[in-house]
Amino acid sequence: MFVNVREFGAKGNGIDKDTEAFKKAIEECEKQGGGTIFVPAGIYHIGAIHLKSNMTLYIESGAVLKFSQDEEDYPLVYTRWEGEEMQVYSPLIYAENAENVAVVGFGTIDGQGEKWWRLHRNKELKYPRPRSICFYRCNNVTIEGIKIVNSPSWTVNPIECQNVTVHNVKIQNPYDSPNTDGINPESCKGVRISNCYIDVGDDCVTLKSGTEDCKQKIPCENITITNCIMAHGHGGVVIGSEMSGGVRNVVISNCIFEGTDRGIRIKTRRGRGGVVEDIRVSNIVMKNVMCPFAFYMYYHCGKGGKEKRVWDKSPYPVDESTPIVRRIYISDVVVREARAAAGFLYGLTEMPIEDVVFSNVTVEMAQNPEPELPAMMSYLDPMAKRGFVINTVKNIRFMNVSVMNQEGAAFELNNCENVEFYRCRAKDTADYSKILSLNNTMNLIAE
Repeated sequence: MFVNVREFGAKGNGIDKDTEAFKKAIEECEKQGGGTIFVPAGIYHIGAIHLKSNMTLYIESGAVLKFSQDEEDYPLVYTRWEGEEMQVYSPLIYAENAENVAVVGFGTIDGQGEKWWRLHRNKELKYPRPRSICFYRCNNVTIEGIKIVNSPSWTVNPIECQNVTVHNVKIQNPYDSPNTDGINPESCKGVRISNCYIDVGDDCVTLKSGTEDCKQKIPCENITITNCIMAHGHGGVVIGSEMSGGVRNVVISNCIFEGTDRGIRIKTRRGRGGVVEDIRVSNIVMKNVMCPFAFYMYYHCGKGGKEKRVWDKSPYPVDESTPIVRRIYISDVVVREARAAAGFLYGLTEMPIEDVVFSNVTVEMAQNPEPELPAMMSYLDPMAKRGFVINTVKNIRFMNVSVMNQEGAAFELNNCENVEFYRCRAKDTADYSKILSLNNTMNLIAE
């Protein structure tokens, strides 16, 4: 079934609203058991679109879906928002409990987010903002070829989906637009993100699995992210902080990060629970990043983030609410113009980050950076040109790792256990007595 929205009354003149024409085209396609909804060149002023099973929305080159800024064009839906389940304004393009759904083509989706950003900043919204594309509890999802700009909030957000492909997608949101993440798979299984360009106002790609307030703890697992370019934003590839269901089996390869605040970032805190494990990162180039590697378990943003249990460095009892971060392997990474620190790792006193390997990694610090915070955690002083700052980590190896132009020790280890160095360098020296700073660190091997 091939359905042209023009045949159902869509004008595509950028002035008249074409929402009803799109709804009629979707209804006709559903009656026929599915098919392709074709959007030819033109500017379509529309509200929310809700797709059904076995539907492909094809946006042709020259076609622009210019989404309305009127709140009434976005009916409320009950779904997950930032790790909790609640009513929110409908995403621009949405599907729920569907299968075989796709948004493809070479056209543009313009979320016209300026009004939503302003209302959000002024705290004038009754419900959370729309996302650009959200598929909820869907199977066999494809998003390919399109350009998405000015998203009201998160841009692409599959939730509790299986078999998701995001390929050759370009996402551009202003750097100062609030929480306009690029691609956020949440509690999904089997996700492939490839050949995308992402330039946004928050994290470029984030893997999430809900908070402790979710009714079900569903992991985000079996994820590949490859051949992507990520610019600006708060992080290149991020895990958390909503990770109560766990995040595991993630491969990140062949990517370029330029101007992102952080490169690879894992963030969580007490109360979240969940396990982050088996993360492999390889063949990455970063330039002009604040901190290329930031893994920490005292994240203080969001509801409850300023409570004592979040920032307290005293040991707490280990239970199901204690997050776990382990088995992270990073290899073949080149970083230029890092500003705050070469790396920042900070585990919980009662639950250290475990089993981390850095192999064939070179980090060159910027010349005269201003002090910045490598992690969003309380009672942390801004820093500049520091080396690897490691606190409360167990079983960590550095193999052929070089740090250049740092001030002070290249590797600062505090409260660590089982640390290995092999052929590491800093400031043109391999003398470990000159590049290591140790405090309460046990079982050190250096070669």
